[in-house]
Amino acid sequence: MDIRGKRVLLTGASGGIGTPLAQRLAAAGARLALVGRRREALEALAGDIPSAALVVADLGSAPGCRAAVDEARGALGGIDLLVHLAGEGSFRWFTEEDDETIERLLRTNCASAMWLAKALLPEMTARGSGRLVFCGSVLGALALPGYTAYAASKFALRGFTEGLRRELAGSGVGVTLVAPRAVRTALNPPQVYEMAQATKMAVDPPEVVAEAIFEAIRRDAREVVLGGMEPWVVRLNALWPGLLDRLLRKQTEVVRRFARRVP
Repeated sequence: MDIRGKRVLLTGASGGIGTPLAQRLAAAGARLALVGRRREALEALAGDIPSAALVVADLGSAPGCRAAVDEARGALGGIDLLVHLAGEGSFRWFTEEDDETIERLLRTNCASAMWLAKALLPEMTARGSGRLVFCGSVLGALALPGYTAYAASKFALRGFTEGLRRELAGSGVGVTLVAPRAVRTALNPPQVYEMAQATKMAVDPPEVVAEAIFEAIRRDAREVVLGGMEPWVVRLNALWPGLLDRLLRKQTEVVRRFARRVP
């Protein structure tokens, strides 16, 4: 996709990945509607992108998603590209997850993507062009101990994007899923980084992920799994899950120790 002049709805705009991606899109000539929950954070970002429209919204409900789309569409005159970064994280042993967190993960990480797409697709399919870009996770194809509920929400997102992509074949509207590995953002409690160090798990800076998402948009990519070994481990998990079960068993108790320290 040629990004210059495109009208972009960017959710999670003031987050760790959202800020550098918003700046990258603006530098490429995109017109932006920045969506977030906190106006002060959006206003701080708008200092670097004064032409951007600011949309304060809670994407945890269908009405909230529709309202965000309506406000962004009104500000930009239409939407050519959705980049949905807003999400929730959770690093906790599943038996210790509370019901509210499970519901929030499913709403924010999957249902919000469906609600936003449903609000945007009539415009895009009528025009015969557009792209929906979703930020998933390696854990959406490779569930790991300590991330069971989070992985379930990202698996659901991956299933949604796969099905939607096939429904939209020939419509001129594309669907992209970018699946980062661990990212250094405020979503993670300190125990995640302690566990990463103990297990030698790689953690990417948000700027690296933002650039990868930008390139995925530019190339009209279908699905991109980020990382060095991670794309290969995802394939291994699909072909020989029992082998990966055995390989991960050695680390499970280490992960459990850190996960159970999360407040």
